[in-house]
Amino acid sequence: MKPFPKRSYPSVGLFIDDMRFLLRNRAMIKRMMQGEGIDPKFRERLMLAVTEVNNCRFCARAHTRMALEAGVEAEEIRKLLEGQMESIPEAERPAVLYAQHWAETCGQPDPEAVQSLGEKYGKETVEWMHCAMRLVRIGNYTGNTVDRILYAVSFGRLGTQPALAASRRVTG
Repeated sequence: MKPFPKRSYPSVGLFIDDMRFLLRNRAMIKRMMQGEGIDPKFRERLMLAVTEVNNCRFCARAHTRMALEAGVEAEEIRKLLEGQMESIPEAERPAVLYAQHWAETCGQPDPEAVQSLGEKYGKETVEWMHCAMRLVRIGNYTGNTVDRILYAVSFGRLGTQPALAASRRVTG
């Protein structure tokens, strides 16, 4: 059987850290999901960029719906889930590219990238962005852990559906 092809929790310690993050930041998360802090379209673009890297079919489907509800066009969502950035508004492109980098480094981005982001968007906006990215990573890793279990018990037949395929069910 081939190795599981998606990112999931690499350690119990990271899972525990993420659960602590959820508990400590639940008020901020609630406010963000109600549209405070960063624009919902921007939030969903960030979340879809992280989901593209982590390849979570559950989050791709959910955030495709949420992005459509926020006003993001279906074609832009498809491109985001393919890792293409040309349709992202110019003002948000550096942040969405950073979200990809953040996900690729398991939330340990290059310090220069963090500094550059802060200079462009300001400290408070970056805090909201990191909250959104961490929240979706928690969902991605949790969903992919479910898929990892399916993959193991089915001897590799289940649990590998890509994120883009799941989002197509929503966008047609």
